[in-house]
Amino acid sequence: MSDWRSIVVGVDGSPGSRKALNWAASEAAAHRTELIVINVWEHTLLPPAGSVSVSERFVPDESQRTTDELLQVIKDELGEQPPVLVQPMVKQGSPAKVLIEESAGAELLVVGQRGHGGFAGLVLGSVSQHVSAYAKCTVTVVR
Repeated sequence: MSDWRSIVVGVDGSPGSRKALNWAASEAAAHRTELIVINVWEHTLLPPAGSVSVSERFVPDESQRTTDELLQVIKDELGEQPPVLVQPMVKQGSPAKVLIEESAGAELLVVGQRGHGGFAGLVLGSVSQHVSAYAKCTVTVVR
């Protein structure tokens, strides 16, 4: 078995994060270590409605939807039988903050150059900039 603890990769479904997932899976296979695939969703407020109270049954379960989407991305990119042990993880919060926290237990953190949102002309997205500066392990930004 490898001396590597794990490889963490941030995946939001964007083309850049899909490239990062594939690159990270290849590295995990080469180092015979597990691959932790994380999608972080941020809580958004519902638009104002006519009533002050909103029934819980009308609020979508973002965690379950995000989990389903993450599992589909993993399946689409790595197939039904991935070449490495894949541990999907969905967390709520700021993507950069969660990835930095998760980097403490990893040998390598992998992110795409740019994810969803932001400005198309930027070389790096805000998440990749933050994790590159503050992660607790080596960071690879996949182009």
